[in-house]
Amino acid sequence: MTSTADKLRFEPTALPAALDTLRAEVRAFLKDALVGVPEVKRSHSWEAYDAEFSAKLGAKGWLGMTLPKQYGGHGRTALERYVVVEECLVAGAPTAFHWVADRQSGPLVVRYGTEEQKKEIVPAITAGKACFAIGMSEPNSGSDLASLRTRAERTATGWKVNGTKIWTSNAHRANYMIALFRTDPDPTKKHAGLSQFLIDLSKTKGITPRPIQNLAGGRNFNEVAFVDAELPPDALLGTEGQGWRQVTEELAFERSGPERYLSCFYLLRKLIDAVKETAAPATLARLGSQVAWAATLRTMSLSIAAKLNAGQDPALEASVVKDLGCQFEQALPGLAQELCELEPTLEGHGSDYQQVLGALVQVAPSFSLRGGTPEILRGIIAKGMGVR
Repeated sequence: MTSTADKLRFEPTALPAALDTLRAEVRAFLKDALVGVPEVKRSHSWEAYDAEFSAKLGAKGWLGMTLPKQYGGHGRTALERYVVVEECLVAGAPTAFHWVADRQSGPLVVRYGTEEQKKEIVPAITAGKACFAIGMSEPNSGSDLASLRTRAERTATGWKVNGTKIWTSNAHRANYMIALFRTDPDPTKKHAGLSQFLIDLSKTKGITPRPIQNLAGGRNFNEVAFVDAELPPDALLGTEGQGWRQVTEELAFERSGPERYLSCFYLLRKLIDAVKETAAPATLARLGSQVAWAATLRTMSLSIAAKLNAGQDPALEASVVKDLGCQFEQALPGLAQELCELEPTLEGHGSDYQQVLGALVQVAPSFSLRGGTPEILRGIIAKGMGVR
């Protein structure tokens, strides 16, 4: 009989010593590529959009690393990709252009796309020249993704889509979107009536993204309207009615990476630099606790990378890392303000430290939403462990 503890395991994973060479190469590349990038811009990291930087990363062979060579990938391990992602986030590199494509859309296309799609799209992802958006959330659906209502109906020439998606990052400048639509209106088929679609945004009429300005003044989020949008037959990604299973698989990639605890890491580095010379023992203890928290999350995240590398399904463990990582990141701006006794400021005002703090104070509340709210994640964890 399987115990509750056996359902949730984080096996210790050590990065092979051979990856030290890769880490040194990435670190040297980033040192040169990020010369002159201001501190406050580095603090945005994975939300910062820079197509030119992504193309440079692709030219180094550091995008699509785990994708098959036969489709233009590099056939490398998930642990090698982990090193590249970790170094980019710690350095504050702008990764938003390629982020979704490299993390989750590429693996989905390889697994469920047609041969033509794989041959056309995967090389663009590995070159850092394909930006993807994720079409999941909808207005009035809250965190209940399975209640979505955007419809994809079969037609004589493919599919017709009507409805609205929201909080769709970079939809206004993405090349492609992988979206979840309802293909069966039967109310008894809440999950079974969902299917995924691969959409070429440059060729599809009837899709209108409307950027939404966030609290920090950024316009990455979008509301996306589909009005009689016509998709070709091969836009269906995978099997009709299997969208929920495919999305669950996709979310394991989305929830498990180092970005779940490194989004605010640049602020932690600035905090340590600001107080290390004069900190009292109590302050050092608070910092030590925060660093230990980050180290634990890294150990858990590395364990998931090893599971992905072995072809296992780490969906349950990924939900735990996402929930705990969100708690870590949302606590950090408050701690940083308390220990330095400095007020956060808007960009262009105050010290670099105050500007970095101000940027993250504004965006950190949104970390609860991306990849699933705490309530949804804890429900998944409880169900997966058999306690609900």
